[in-house]
Amino acid sequence: MENKELILESIPVIEKYYREILSHIGEDPNREGLLQTPNRVSKSLQYMTHGYSIDPIEIVRSAVFNEDHNQMVIVKDIELYSMCEHHMLPFFGKAHVAYIPNGKITGLSKIARVVDAYSRRLQVQERLTVQIRDCIQEALTPLGVAVVIEAKHMCMMMRGVQKQNSVTTTSAFTGEFEKQATRSEFVKLISAKLS
Repeated sequence: MENKELILESIPVIEKYYREILSHIGEDPNREGLLQTPNRVSKSLQYMTHGYSIDPIEIVRSAVFNEDHNQMVIVKDIELYSMCEHHMLPFFGKAHVAYIPNGKITGLSKIARVVDAYSRRLQVQERLTVQIRDCIQEALTPLGVAVVIEAKHMCMMMRGVQKQNSVTTTSAFTGEFEKQATRSEFVKLISAKLS
């Protein structure tokens, strides 16, 4: 069965459970404002987790080009939206991804698509960071990969400790980026603002 068909078949099932959840929290799922909520939430959840149906390595491999370039390639400030697997609340922020080619490059948009493919799943930020790094390493076999993610987590902001200004930063490196000088150059470049 195609994944799209599976998703369409799942919507009524998820909708049924959300209708029950509304009842269990003390709401009336038949109230006018809530009549379509279970359906909308079901479709929303399907969209927010559509990364399960995407193969990130194939995204990169769909646009690989031979190129004699061995300097750092950085795509920074990639917006990301994901859902914490512990509370199913959103976390959002930006990813900075770099690699040093080893005879092969990929289309720049493919890097952003890899970030989306992994972030549109139930996640923890630590795993997300490593998955992006490992995908690019496997797909391109570059001299090194660097990934830094900065994100705000609604599970920390609107519940629990309720810290509104906290930002979580995670990083993952391979190859040349494990060397202090290369890593420092990367951090300097992602921190710089172009005028």
